[in-house]
Amino acid sequence: MTSEVFDLVGIGFGPSNLALAIAVDEHNRRRPDAGLRAVFLEKQAAFGWHRGMLIDDATMQVSFLKDLVTMRDPASDFSFLCYLRDRDRLADFINHKTMFPLRTEFHDYFEWAAARVVDQVRYGTEVVSVRPVEVDGEVAWFDVLAKDGDDAIVTCRARNIVVATGLRPRLPPDAVPSDRVWHNIELMHRIGDLAAADPRRVLVVGAGQSGAETVAELHTALPQARVSAVFARYGYAPADDSPFANRIFDPLAVDHFYTASADVKRMLLDYHRNTNYSVVDIDLIEDLYRREYRERVTGRRRLDIRNASRVTYTRETDDAVYVTVEFLPTGETETLECDAVVYATGFHSADVFELLGRAAAVCEREPDGRPALARDYRLRTAPRVRAGIYLQGGPEHAHGITATLLSNTAVRVGEILESLLRKESEREERTAAYAALRS
Repeated sequence: MTSEVFDLVGIGFGPSNLALAIAVDEHNRRRPDAGLRAVFLEKQAAFGWHRGMLIDDATMQVSFLKDLVTMRDPASDFSFLCYLRDRDRLADFINHKTMFPLRTEFHDYFEWAAARVVDQVRYGTEVVSVRPVEVDGEVAWFDVLAKDGDDAIVTCRARNIVVATGLRPRLPPDAVPSDRVWHNIELMHRIGDLAAADPRRVLVVGAGQSGAETVAELHTALPQARVSAVFARYGYAPADDSPFANRIFDPLAVDHFYTASADVKRMLLDYHRNTNYSVVDIDLIEDLYRREYRERVTGRRRLDIRNASRVTYTRETDDAVYVTVEFLPTGETETLECDAVVYATGFHSADVFELLGRAAAVCEREPDGRPALARDYRLRTAPRVRAGIYLQGGPEHAHGITATLLSNTAVRVGEILESLLRKESEREERTAAYAALRS
């Protein structure tokens, strides 16, 4: 495939690159004379976004207006409202009087949008490395090497690549994944088999939204099992969803954050961690408290909240996982026999340099080794590099807390598209100038 040079090769096709594919599609329809040739490579066989956490009654934590397009172009026909109209649910949703759709519904919206740009996507294609291609001493392109469904290596040559491979589940260093020990991202894939095994006790580690949702779902789906929740706080902490605090997610806040000093960036991240990290919606906190209190009244205790506690040791046998839990104020420990241990311990960004392989050698890094990013989300590269590498969903150090969230996705891809078009215009000017010199 190296005979064709793409203006853009996207690596990964989750919500971020889906939003970019839509922006490219809309640009190409508006300007067919200046269209971009784009392809997105996705290792999954079809579009999917955290399918293992699509709990039936779980809602989004962001407004539906922060969909794939509205913050960039409120008139786009790829909006969530257009999706509702297409599904004949617009009036019903309005009557629902909510800003926060069901997570399953928003996933269906993503699938609806992805189906409309499927011509840009190659599913079942896993990128394995990226190689710089030099012309006259300059890196003009990147070759993106990937395995297709038959394990054959295919190559896409790109003037620009956009990396959006999503987040990776984080487990404690001593956690060994198995049929009994797993991350909460697998919840809905495993809960059926877990219920069929008739477990006596399931333990969940973690104090954030995913941990609380996992506890609630297991408590509902396993009516005979004891569900233990272990976390170091005295209680689940409510998320700060207040209007002023939410300004940290505004597009203008990205400009402010990017130009701030390192100390101010660190301060802002610390101040506003409670908008997103290790916090829970207040409605869910109150629901779990009601459940626990009801069981105290009835005497049938199944919800076992072990606050101010931590897991100090686990040992798995053929029959169970034995978990030692320490109550932090007193140091008292207890070993619990569990049929499953679920870690709701968050996610971390993938190492972009590991994915880039040889291409990482032309990228600049911050003193601490993290990627050096320009304001337009382009990785800073050596002066001899004309081809571009853009990063969606990378570390927060450059652009702030929205770097890995849906909140600013529509605006971010608009900025990346503008950067790509600006680069394409400059390339055409160079080509024209070179042709004029030769003539």
